[in-house]
Amino acid sequence: MRGIPCLFVCCGIPATRETDALIAPWVNMEIMTHHLQQVATRTQPVRHAVVIMDGAGWHTDEIAQGIDNLRIIKLPPYLPELDPIEQVWQWLKQNELPNRCFEGYEDIVEQCCRAWNSFISDSKRVASLCSRDWIEVGS
Repeated sequence: MRGIPCLFVCCGIPATRETDALIAPWVNMEIMTHHLQQVATRTQPVRHAVVIMDGAGWHTDEIAQGIDNLRIIKLPPYLPELDPIEQVWQWLKQNELPNRCFEGYEDIVEQCCRAWNSFISDSKRVASLCSRDWIEVGS
């Protein structure tokens, strides 16, 4: 079953300044589950991944079932400023993808990949946009 159109499902890992992204023509629960499994696989042994999510329809509790090293923190509705990924989207839209016309789907994917690679090229930028003071935990 298809969901709504989406090009990025992504996250930044502030502690390690790593990123993980999945480019898909749409997003739904199946795509999100696949992405969370991808994040869990990249999480170092004896570590635990915490993913912050808003109230999107595909951000349900079931998508993390069976993934033992990953938990979801659900944000209250209508508070995008608490969601670190919103700052990433803003940076991408302002710096890499402003007011663009695309030749077609392949061009969209190519330009999104280019934009994502530009974003992750600066690990300090990843750390600053993807972290929040209120979520810092000890190592």
